[in-house]
Amino acid sequence: MKQPIKQVAKLTALALAGAVAFSSQATEDVTVNELASGLDHPWGMTFLPTGEVLITERSGQMRAFQFGSGLSAPLKGVPKVVANNQGGLLDVIADPDFTSNQTIYFCYSRPTEGGSSSSVASATYTAGELKNVKDIFIADSVVDNGFHFGCRLAFDTENDLYVALGDRYKYMKEAQNTDNHFGKIVRIEKDGSVPKDNPFTDGKAPEVYSYGHRNIQGLTVHPDTGEVWAMEHGPKGGDEINLIEAGNNYGWPVITYGIDYNGDIISDKTHQEGMEQPVLYWNPSIAPSGMTFYKGDVFKAWQGDLLVGALKFRHLRRISFNDKGEPESQTEYLKDRNERVRDVEVGPNGFIYVLTDEDNGKLLQVMPKL
Repeated sequence: MKQPIKQVAKLTALALAGAVAFSSQATEDVTVNELASGLDHPWGMTFLPTGEVLITERSGQMRAFQFGSGLSAPLKGVPKVVANNQGGLLDVIADPDFTSNQTIYFCYSRPTEGGSSSSVASATYTAGELKNVKDIFIADSVVDNGFHFGCRLAFDTENDLYVALGDRYKYMKEAQNTDNHFGKIVRIEKDGSVPKDNPFTDGKAPEVYSYGHRNIQGLTVHPDTGEVWAMEHGPKGGDEINLIEAGNNYGWPVITYGIDYNGDIISDKTHQEGMEQPVLYWNPSIAPSGMTFYKGDVFKAWQGDLLVGALKFRHLRRISFNDKGEPESQTEYLKDRNERVRDVEVGPNGFIYVLTDEDNGKLLQVMPKL
């Protein structure tokens, strides 16, 4: 049986300090190179050991970007997706053993009877084509709407795959039910099987790892500690960053720092025993998207900082932590471009890469100011 990841060198004292609310802060300059454009609402990306970057487009295409030669034509072999509102072809991630198996995984809104569900497929990537495409996880949250799919992916240090699943909007109360996949983070093996030490293996949804989530749009594993971090959209206000641990309840919709879009109160509670507090939250909402921790040799002062995309406020945000591991300051970048930031990754070269969520979406490279 696999053992849970040891929580060493924890970054936050959130249980003691409580959640921290942050708003906009100062802006600093960086140098931005536009590497590619013309993408149709790009959503996720992953770097391959070959030097390529695979990029998904929400409308259902996947392309490869190669430094020096640019974007490829749409890859062959991508399955049909339900490209409806927030749904479509969403996150993509390379297998940690890609060099030996050429395998990738992607999350998409899978068409099925009664609507669509957030599902994960594996595939072999070679020569501009996906082969051996196989669904390894199909969420039971089948709904006929285009909202709150989640669909972020991350591998932990033991090569288990985490999948973020939204509450599909009108089914928010199901986020508290551990017998289904609404508003959950699930953990699976690379073949889709269930790790034996998952916290709800006796239930009807043994893949569930944590619950009480709304619409997770960022998911990452800390490169030094192995901790799993997630970021989710609140309703109107109350966007959250959470440190994820097995079996924990993150509160939605019983507790929240936001209200409904029409001004109605969803819950009058922000705390309840047995429910986790966020590391930080935003009021007003910034509509956070992709997230990753910085580790590299280029931005030396940024080591360990959290990089976050913002859709609503159209910027890249850096969150720094103090010596106690508590969030301390935030800095905004790329605001002058006025583009929605959908995803952010740190490349093997230590530069930062950003996808902008537009009809004419772009792949940007961010470097220190020259």
